[in-house]
Amino acid sequence: MTDISTKPYLIRAIFEWCVDQGLTPYLAVSVDNRTSVPRNFVQDGQIVLNVSPDATQSLVMGNELIAFQARFSGAAQNISIPVENVAAIYARENGHGMAFEVPDLSAQAEMPAPMDEVLTEAVEEDAPEPPKGGGRARLKVVK
Repeated sequence: MTDISTKPYLIRAIFEWCVDQGLTPYLAVSVDNRTSVPRNFVQDGQIVLNVSPDATQSLVMGNELIAFQARFSGAAQNISIPVENVAAIYARENGHGMAFEVPDLSAQAEMPAPMDEVLTEAVEEDAPEPPKGGGRARLKVVK
């Protein structure tokens, strides 16, 4: 019997808690060649995504993959994230959530070019912010 990771279940639980509390769930993601996100919004190999029901369409949070459609500078994009690349899920408003260990992605191949040339001059309208609160995040690292 193989061990099944608790990570996708915890991600879904924190997501549901955020939505039930009227908070905005954000995913912090380590980007590699398996991650399909607008590359011009990636900073230092990471991207933070608003995954609230108002910001996404067709959100599917599976055990291996998180997929949805979202708008970046008005252009709809298909987003696909391996669950193992999720570094954290937290509420934008108060920073409460959970952080996870992410495997070393430096061994991965270089990131491909941006998914859509239209986005090369784009500016994100509602840029996600990292948790606030005096330097101490309220995130628990799960191995």
